[in-house]
Amino acid sequence: MTARTLHPVWFERRVLPDLVDEVTSRAEIFGPGTSRQPFAGIAGARGVIAGSYSYDSAVLDRVPNLAVIVRTGIGVEKVDVDEATRRGIAVCNTPDGPTVSTAEHAMALILAVAKNVKRAAADLAAGKSDLFTGHAAMELNGKMLGLAGYGRIARRVAAAAAGFGMDTIAYDPFLDGAAFDGATRAASLDAMLRAADVVSLHMPLTLSSAGALGSAQFAAMKDGAVFVNTARGGLVDTDALVDALDSGKLMGAGLDVTDPEPLEAGHELLHRDDVIVTPHVASATFEGKRRIFRTAFAQAIQVLDGDRPAHLVNPEVWETMAART
Repeated sequence: MTARTLHPVWFERRVLPDLVDEVTSRAEIFGPGTSRQPFAGIAGARGVIAGSYSYDSAVLDRVPNLAVIVRTGIGVEKVDVDEATRRGIAVCNTPDGPTVSTAEHAMALILAVAKNVKRAAADLAAGKSDLFTGHAAMELNGKMLGLAGYGRIARRVAAAAAGFGMDTIAYDPFLDGAAFDGATRAASLDAMLRAADVVSLHMPLTLSSAGALGSAQFAAMKDGAVFVNTARGGLVDTDALVDALDSGKLMGAGLDVTDPEPLEAGHELLHRDDVIVTPHVASATFEGKRRIFRTAFAQAIQVLDGDRPAHLVNPEVWETMAART
């Protein structure tokens, strides 16, 4: 294949205007679909740049010549990887793309909840008096940050928290002791929860981790702890979170992801002064969007050119995939 071969690639989201020339130098743009037909135009694609949609066997049936799906993010739980592998389709992700922006967003939520920013702003807007006396907030210096998961994003959060004078304890059953540089390794999730003043989730969503934060886990946390989730909403039992807030067990929560997602307009979590909810936008900075998109697109073109990509989720498919290109 020559460097100028144009590959048919379907994009779940519209290509950013300033990247159109870059994309059209290597690809013929298919998609995005519409609200009524989200997968419109996908049938002729050989590559898919996937976002938030689910890619199961029914969707894959619509794309007979598909060779690669690249997720614009880390998690691939919405892609049926086993089915893609069976069909000889490479699945990739972009694990480095969201790291900086998501870590910064996690710190922003930690600070906003710990400093009680939402309630203070609401009290001011309501014209309440003696706001200094009534304000309650947490000073982070000297506090313990607890991280569930200690991958790229979590490690960056730990580094940022250190700048505020925080110590870090982390739980990650998939890492050995040497990987916990900058943090104390917790023996269990509950041990981390008991030790932390601020808890931030950075775990992948799997069958075993779904609902990992429930009533028992919130009960194990310190009274008045801050809780933040920028990972996946399905990690948390939403009713248990509401109960922990209602009881005063938690000082507050900062959520970029929820279950369900998005929350209904009238959902309690959206209207509490002790909860900040953002719409799964932690990685959606100017820089983050471009880094994620470029990484995803580059890998799709690599696969379609017959080159092994950097972040292949199902490496066992490569020999089959390479034979098809």
